[in-house]
Amino acid sequence: MKKIILLLLFAIFPSVLTAQIKITLNADQSKIQINRNIYGHFAEDLGRCIYGGIYVGKDNTKIPNTDGVRNDVIKALKDLKIPNLRWPGGCFADTYHWKDAVGPQNERKPIENLAWGNMREDNSFGTTEFLNLCELLSAEPYLAVNMNTGSVQEAVEWVQFANHANGTSYLTDLREKCGRDKPWDVKFWGIGNESWDCGGNMSVDHYINLYKQFATAMTSYFNTEKLYRIAVGPGGPGNEWTEGIMKNIPARRFEAISIHHYSVINWSNKGSSSQFSDEEYFKTMQQAWRMDDIIRTNGEIMDKYDPVKRVALVVDEWGGWYDTDPDGNGQLYQQNTMRDAMIAGLTLNIFNNHADRIRMANLAQMVNVLQSVILTKDEKMILTPTYYVMEMYNVHQDAIQVPMQIISNDFVMGNDRIPAVTVSASKDKSGKMHISLANIDNINSQQVEIDLKGFNATHISGKILTSSKVQDHNTFDNPKNVVPKNFNDASISGNYVKLMMPPISVIVLELE
Repeated sequence: MKKIILLLLFAIFPSVLTAQIKITLNADQSKIQINRNIYGHFAEDLGRCIYGGIYVGKDNTKIPNTDGVRNDVIKALKDLKIPNLRWPGGCFADTYHWKDAVGPQNERKPIENLAWGNMREDNSFGTTEFLNLCELLSAEPYLAVNMNTGSVQEAVEWVQFANHANGTSYLTDLREKCGRDKPWDVKFWGIGNESWDCGGNMSVDHYINLYKQFATAMTSYFNTEKLYRIAVGPGGPGNEWTEGIMKNIPARRFEAISIHHYSVINWSNKGSSSQFSDEEYFKTMQQAWRMDDIIRTNGEIMDKYDPVKRVALVVDEWGGWYDTDPDGNGQLYQQNTMRDAMIAGLTLNIFNNHADRIRMANLAQMVNVLQSVILTKDEKMILTPTYYVMEMYNVHQDAIQVPMQIISNDFVMGNDRIPAVTVSASKDKSGKMHISLANIDNINSQQVEIDLKGFNATHISGKILTSSKVQDHNTFDNPKNVVPKNFNDASISGNYVKLMMPPISVIVLELE
């Protein structure tokens, strides 16, 4: 009789049996720190990311600024606690010569942006402006070295300009003339960018030989400079590139390998950023989920040569990429919807759960380009759903990862399926636990049960970001359409936490 009743319930209310997510946290096994640099950003000289987005000029009287950088952007990024910022590219870096953009602004060399539309640039935002901005934000600068059209000597001199003590060379004299007495001590240096494509269309063997030349000269033969050098990683699913780097570059010559992954449905027809179908949404999330496999595949190769995980895997470009919006707001400008919030929640959970190897990442890009956290239009500025997810998740920065097991329902379309819910968790210095959950299913709620092994909690609170449609977004006329709210629907009973996740929702719980 019970079996018949259960079968009837399943036929009438399938979600009664299927909408059950079981998560087991093993707080007593926590030992890996989630590096704060996983929550980094990327600002390329592209479209309106730099000019008009971040930088409006020192003489601008309409938009409040500090040395030309928008004050509203500065405040938003400080609130976000961004740990690092990558610049000047991207493909722009592959033709960028840093000396063109230092010194008095009226004496700087105007250039043509060959990578992005052949636009004329006045170079008013250069190394000094970028490094001062990072210092203002308390963010580590991450410089991308021009390995394609640049020279080894140019890279060496960039390091000297940024890092060496006053009076040691004409480059430190030049820095003083630019108004900077002390060095910035730039730690992170990417040697090349997408060298398998726009960065030179190189073979892995050619890149390795060139890389060793750059890395050796930039740090001196005895590596006295102590830079964190990031080598270009693979541009596709094959093993050849990562294997070559790990096997053929001496350990003392590199600290990390970079990879890029965008959640693109079709590179020739990327689709609209705000007007998309359920099928397009599902395919985007499939691509976002590929991040986990990419990390695992490259990690397995790296483990063969580096079982102690000395070398980091850096995802210094990631996010959603759609067709440029047709409203004239700049190249690669796109709206940011709840779809992008789901990409962010899912991806950051993946990064947190791979914190043993992933120690830096950079969302592409920060303002007005691709999956940006900020959009600007003249004097107006809005924060995107992606901004709010990264703000909610910044509680994981430098916290200790909590290992877990999860049994999830699937998000299904036709014959394709991917897990509906991703989760990551950490314990901070004060002893609080934070659990971040993302339900990418745009139709079904998810009933979640969390077993808190090794952690005693008496109080729970939370934040939620959700909306009625996956296409929902913020606009300059309605900037608060999608914002986080308090989440009070999670309960503690003994050692278990229970909650119901709405469709397309990101939730961060705090337990103490």
